[in-house]
Amino acid sequence: MPGARTCSLAARRGLPRAVGAEALAEPPQGPEPRVPGQRAQGLGANGIRLSMESALTARDRVGVQDFVLLENFTSEAAFIENLRKRFKENLIYTYIGSVLVSVNPYKELEIYTKQNMERYRGVSFYEVSPHLYAIADNSYRSLRTERRDQCILISGESGAGKTEATKKILQYYAVTCPASQQVETVKDRLLQSNPVLEAFGNAKTLRNDNSSRFGKYMDVQFDYRGAPVGGHILNYLLEKSRVVHQNHGERNFHIFYQLLEGGEEDLLRRLGLEKNPQQYHYLVKGHCARVSSINDKNEWKIMRRALSVIGFNDSEVEDLLSIVASVLHLGNVQFAADEQGNAQVTTENQIKYLARLLAVDGSVLRDALIHKKIIAKGEELVSPLNLEQAAYARDALAKAVYGRTFSWLVNKVNKSLAYKAKKFPGWRSTTVLGLLDIYGFEVFQHNSFEQFCINYCNEKLQQLFIELTLKSEQEEYESEGIAWEPVQYFNNKIICDLVEEKFKGIISILDEECLRPGDATDTTFLEKLEETVKNHPHFLTHKLADQKTRKSLGREEFRLSHYAGDVTYSVAGFLDKNNDLLFRNLKETMCNSENPIINQCFDRTELTDKKRPETAATQFKNSLSKLMEILMSKEPSYIRCMKPNDAKQADRFDEVLIRHQVKYLGLMENLRVRRAGFAYRRKYEVFLQRYKSLCPETWPTWDGRPYDGVAVLVKHLGYKPEEYKMGRTKIFIRFPKTLFATEDALEVRKQSLATKMQATWRGFYRRKKFLTMKRSAITIQSWWRGTLGRRKAAKRKWAVETIRRFIKGFIYRNHPRCPENEYFLDYIRFSFLMNLKRNLPKNVLDKSWPTPPPSLCEASQLLRRLCMQNMVWTYCKRISPEWKQQLEQKVIASEIFKGKKDNYPQSVPRLFINTRLGREEINTKVLQALENEGLKYAVPVVKYDRKGYKARARQLLLTQSSAIVVEEAKIKQRIDYANLTGISVSSLSDNLFVLHVHCEDNKQKGDVVLQSDHVIETLTKTAILANKINNVNINQGSIKFTVGQGKEGIIDFISGSELLIAKAKNGHLTVVAPRLNSR
Repeated sequence: MPGARTCSLAARRGLPRAVGAEALAEPPQGPEPRVPGQRAQGLGANGIRLSMESALTARDRVGVQDFVLLENFTSEAAFIENLRKRFKENLIYTYIGSVLVSVNPYKELEIYTKQNMERYRGVSFYEVSPHLYAIADNSYRSLRTERRDQCILISGESGAGKTEATKKILQYYAVTCPASQQVETVKDRLLQSNPVLEAFGNAKTLRNDNSSRFGKYMDVQFDYRGAPVGGHILNYLLEKSRVVHQNHGERNFHIFYQLLEGGEEDLLRRLGLEKNPQQYHYLVKGHCARVSSINDKNEWKIMRRALSVIGFNDSEVEDLLSIVASVLHLGNVQFAADEQGNAQVTTENQIKYLARLLAVDGSVLRDALIHKKIIAKGEELVSPLNLEQAAYARDALAKAVYGRTFSWLVNKVNKSLAYKAKKFPGWRSTTVLGLLDIYGFEVFQHNSFEQFCINYCNEKLQQLFIELTLKSEQEEYESEGIAWEPVQYFNNKIICDLVEEKFKGIISILDEECLRPGDATDTTFLEKLEETVKNHPHFLTHKLADQKTRKSLGREEFRLSHYAGDVTYSVAGFLDKNNDLLFRNLKETMCNSENPIINQCFDRTELTDKKRPETAATQFKNSLSKLMEILMSKEPSYIRCMKPNDAKQADRFDEVLIRHQVKYLGLMENLRVRRAGFAYRRKYEVFLQRYKSLCPETWPTWDGRPYDGVAVLVKHLGYKPEEYKMGRTKIFIRFPKTLFATEDALEVRKQSLATKMQATWRGFYRRKKFLTMKRSAITIQSWWRGTLGRRKAAKRKWAVETIRRFIKGFIYRNHPRCPENEYFLDYIRFSFLMNLKRNLPKNVLDKSWPTPPPSLCEASQLLRRLCMQNMVWTYCKRISPEWKQQLEQKVIASEIFKGKKDNYPQSVPRLFINTRLGREEINTKVLQALENEGLKYAVPVVKYDRKGYKARARQLLLTQSSAIVVEEAKIKQRIDYANLTGISVSSLSDNLFVLHVHCEDNKQKGDVVLQSDHVIETLTKTAILANKINNVNINQGSIKFTVGQGKEGIIDFISGSELLIAKAKNGHLTVVAPRLNSR
């Protein structure tokens, strides 16, 4: 596309991109409208915000997308404020020239979809908002068009998102690059190498739940078509010490927990492992075996699938997991001192497991763990180890086994990714794009050997970064004939030399102290440092510091002034970690292993090689030097990752932490270098094309040279000489405010231009459309009038015939069905059925039903019956067991009392309840006595004595077999249902009832006269339990009852105005009750 190559070159050389409306206030990093030369895309979820950000006023709200355009570019506060504005709007990416600054959002953003990948694919760098994909695509297009190797350097501290950024870039290439069956295999292996290396090389730290504990450089090879055909991975400085020790709140490498949590029972049994991590000494030191944010079981499945994709067979997986299990068993090997103070192994079971898993001789391994072999003058000397030395040997073996296995794993992955050229093996048919995911600058409360190496690595990368940036800027200025003004910046070569210089550097001194005979310790190393580099301005110790500084420096610490700030290192453990020694007899044991992986990791040549192996620091320095050579041979792109807070919370911006990262990532230094000359530069053709409408002489077209057109344009715009320079092919603008003023003028101009163009076009378009429509309208009108007339005639004819049939049918409506009335009868039936559909009964109590025509009477009855059955069935289906029991009781009450008892209607709406007395209201002695009978119902009653009819409060208890009258704790009378001959009650509204019993039963004193406030409920439940539904007598006038043997009593019932119960003069019990309902 036009200008694409120009943009590519500018971006690769680190130049700021063109700044249009999209650059000043770019749309959110999600779907956005189509840009010229870009594939059409629809608006996404952020479409509304998109239109708002297109306005110039959005510049104040969301900041600028390129820090180079900050007016106050020297202010760190302005830099951080711009970051904060963008972070608040979920705009996590910002440029510094061609450097991408990324802030971890700690939440999912919809900016990594395939649709977004297509937005950035093949699009000029400046046409879209900042994104990882823009960096990835720009590097890829440069690689293809110029056939020159590229690299993307990703840096930042733990938790800033470096590993995720690498994954996203690989996913972008996997989706957007050309594909074939072979290419798909390579893509899958490239992507699946991540979960494998993360399992073995990542761990939970205090700052990050998935922290990479090694540096990684990955080369992806592309063929002439731009398809990924191979890859290669280099790893740096695996944190082996984590295998044997973790700080509180941290974990060992993921693979150990994944194996224990996700491994099959059969696999764990073969490896001699248990699922509980607490059983293993190497996994409990951090007191953090399980983490809520990590699903070890699921990650295990992903890792196993990835091993299969990469090309591991079952036996290789088994051998690899055996080594992982052996590390756990090594941690559980314990020692005890004998009488001479020498270490002896006390855990023979662990030795057996180790011998089987590592495929070595168990007795040889046991001796190697508690003895040290030294070869002096051709003789072998074996000396026993004490407890401390044996523990060191055990941990050293665990670290060596794991570290070498990790290197073997990386080599195995590399073999699966290796490009196998079929044609022209001597011809370089591929180009390479490298991805560097390296540790960021680390400053902890306690900094040791690992932090020293990591920060040395960052010093080298910063040195490379500044050199390449200045070089690209200078080349650009010289090619355009613009005077280059030297840029003042901090050259950290002095710090790199302090660390790596031969004979006088810290690494050389450390190696010398490790190699010299005698009693070398961490303290002697520090003393040697103080003696050798005491005059270096960037080195300080407790001894060399002044009185005030000594308070912050321990006696075993030294301080380096890095480009990112001062870091204090503790020398404790420096010599041991640098030596990284493994006793000879342990090496011999491992060399004799029959485990194929261990056999490859421990080469026998190590035993015969007289040369002392390189120290860890020297190895790291050499590998770092090779890395610098690799990076220098490629065109670099940069991604600086930052984290907004230490709590891993979304939408939280910790300004103190951000300021710290801005400092150690060297972002302000980078910005200062970029802005040392001109903030903006663009080719004349592009500049003129964008802004030509601002000058009458250049609008609408300019026929001369672009250089002359731009000169006329800037003169018309009133640019001052100090604000810009004219190069050979580009215009250079020094101040962002000059560009912003031009952009503001363009926005205003666009409005008037758009209005004029719209008016002209609309006039032409509307007139042309009107004439076409007029011709069409005349044709359509003539055709339509004819059609409309024919339709009206046909409709009238149909209406006449319909009315005629309807009238004839009405006349013959009472005749048998015939051609004359069939239409009318069908209509009547249809009308009835539709009316019935709209007016169906709503429930079983709704008796309404439309009146049917005579011809549908029988059908109406059938339909009514079916409708009722359906409603009854539906109603019954919804009835719960409790409600069913309630209805059954109500039905029985209706059968007994409906139309017979005066107060029955008042009881209908009241629900019967299971009991009227709680268990706490019944005496416990009574409950104990009735424990085996099962209490079904209890109600308070008033009992009237047989002599004198004195009212006494009692409780009536109904069980499964009897009715019992209770006075407090005493059972006054028990009436078995078999002896209950009947129940009598009056027809009035009183609540009295009589329980009749057999007189022959000597246990019974006679019939019982009771009064209950819930007489309908009580008698219904009594009748059901006693199965005496047909023995309930409702009397009018009086009730006779048995008082004793051969004696009778009479209750007279009289209607009155109010309820009154008293003994009459004739000796009867008189009950006056009001009549509530007339029957």
